[in-house]
Amino acid sequence: MFPISDDNSDRHLTPLVNYVLIAINIFVFIFLQGMGNNLSFTYAFSTVPAEILSGTDIVTQGEVVRDPNTGQTFQVPGLQPTPISVYFTLISSMFMHGGWGHLLGNMLFLWIFGDNIENRLGHGRYLTFYLLSGILASLSHVLFTVVANQSGMTPSLGASGAISGVMGAYLILFPRRKVNVLLLRFIVAVPAIAALGIWILFQIISGIGAFGMDGGGVAYAAHIGGFLAGMLLIKLFDRGQRYVDEGLSRRQDFRRRNY
Repeated sequence: MFPISDDNSDRHLTPLVNYVLIAINIFVFIFLQGMGNNLSFTYAFSTVPAEILSGTDIVTQGEVVRDPNTGQTFQVPGLQPTPISVYFTLISSMFMHGGWGHLLGNMLFLWIFGDNIENRLGHGRYLTFYLLSGILASLSHVLFTVVANQSGMTPSLGASGAISGVMGAYLILFPRRKVNVLLLRFIVAVPAIAALGIWILFQIISGIGAFGMDGGGVAYAAHIGGFLAGMLLIKLFDRGQRYVDEGLSRRQDFRRRNY
């Protein structure tokens, strides 16, 4: 069940912040990460749990790793110097991606669900909500590495945590809104509670399966933590549809008076 669109019939606010967030993610991946080839940048600005826990920048040498299944060897780059506070990587990492599939999948989900949350919160509150969800998601991943006794030296990156927060908020605000999903070879409309409920259930099951396993992979704890953060934070950020309608009415009155 893969979401591809949703009902935007009630949207009256152009989601400028959402567009800018998508544009920044694409810009960073293409021009700063070199479409995944600039590993020095990627390994400098990703979130490294050990750095967050210690508050110090860690630099390591690259190493040659042998795949026990295929026997092939490949070079794994070491952690690069971070020219900013290591804590700022909690933000920089949420605008970076590991590949085209990672980027495009995240941007599709942000495109589908982000505009509705921005429409409800307004531009400034939505941006704050998005960034805070991403930070809490990354901290959830850091905490998980400790609880699960995983290596804290593996960098993490991606907008998934912040977008998970957006999805958690969407589930709270619009549980019955129709979401078009690709199911096998068919496109069907299902309530958001079904589409997002199945998604987070998969993350929880996968996260439990990853418990005790070490090395790279999907940061399921960030997805789960971001989703829960979004569900809780939206209660603080949402002022309700009445507030949004009043703000829209004031802007329309201002335009009429000045044009």
